[in-house]
Amino acid sequence: MTVTVTLPALGESVTEGTVTRWLKQVGERVAADEPLLEVSTDKVDTEMPSPATGVLLSIAVAEDETVEVGAELAVIGTADAVPAATPAPPAEAPQAAPESSPALSPAPAPVPVPAPVPVAPSPAARVAPEEAPPAPEPTPAPPVPASVAPVSPPPTVPATPAAQASVLRGRTVRMTRIRKAIGDNLKQALLEQAQLTSTVEADVTRLMRLRNQAKDGFLAREGLKLSPMPFFVKAAAQALKAHPVVNARLNEAEGTITYFDTENVGIAVDTENGLITPVIKAAGDLTVAGIARAVRELADRARSGHLTPDDVSGATFTISNTGSRGTLFDTVIVPPHQAAILGVGATVRRPGVVGGAGEEVIGIRDLVHLSLSYDHRLVDGADAARYLTTVREILESAAFEDDLYPDAAT
Repeated sequence: MTVTVTLPALGESVTEGTVTRWLKQVGERVAADEPLLEVSTDKVDTEMPSPATGVLLSIAVAEDETVEVGAELAVIGTADAVPAATPAPPAEAPQAAPESSPALSPAPAPVPVPAPVPVAPSPAARVAPEEAPPAPEPTPAPPVPASVAPVSPPPTVPATPAAQASVLRGRTVRMTRIRKAIGDNLKQALLEQAQLTSTVEADVTRLMRLRNQAKDGFLAREGLKLSPMPFFVKAAAQALKAHPVVNARLNEAEGTITYFDTENVGIAVDTENGLITPVIKAAGDLTVAGIARAVRELADRARSGHLTPDDVSGATFTISNTGSRGTLFDTVIVPPHQAAILGVGATVRRPGVVGGAGEEVIGIRDLVHLSLSYDHRLVDGADAARYLTTVREILESAAFEDDLYPDAAT
């Protein structure tokens, strides 16, 4: 009995896929639901499991070949359909040396080395100690004036780390399908939308202090490190509820605008294969802990190639954490069919003006830039400013205690 493996529909509007790697070769056994091959589409790179247990009899589509949905990829059959491999002949034992071969001569015995003959001392060396001339006394160093301080060695300057040369240097490689899909989608977005970017700076000193205080207990309770990212996602999703114009979609052919009643937030994840954006569904209804779990799970699946089509579909808004790689702020590109994207820059410690008790003082603050790129056909500059102001107020208030200390809230 044989089972034909075909390319399934990997998401809405997906009509074809590219086989990027076969994880099993012809003749190898495979178990049901065991990863069989990797497939790339315009939406996602994913592993395809085997539909049955057996032996891979044939492969119909080579790596880097693109086929339509429903095309045959491989055939799986029972183990007896594959001829058993012919066992290799046993290795011949080494033959003994013939009797006529001369015997090995024993190693020569070591020749004793005569002891060194003592050498008589020279006449100068035979002078009696009392006859030897006295050794000259050392000349004392001149005194150092009290006004002259000793010169200390210059401080050691750490060497600048050298950047390691990339293996891509000097090479011409074929563009991967996912890289082409990313480029096509971003180009389409820029051609179809009137994009603009607005930026504000937020003082997240209280938020960083709250995170530092709660991170140990959060790790013990949730088994996750508490990064700043879940707070930014929470603030962005909450602000979308108050500003639905930023969480919208333009239906240009119909001449209508859809304002969503849920906040499906895409998070841009940097992977070896390129930028992938899995989606946190209903992020506006999740706690910081729930968002942290979703971010961790989706990022892990994105980097390991285990995302499903549902993981990357349905986004109504996107967040790009460009600050995780040290960028101060960025003009991120709005994805197709969305109204806006929030770029989160690096959180840096700098002097800042702090007001209190009627006075303004200079203090060390944690500051971050928030950049909102938006489709100007849907979102006006005032709308973008109002949304960014709300996000900043939520972050600066740092009112996340109920999310971080659920027991105390009850």
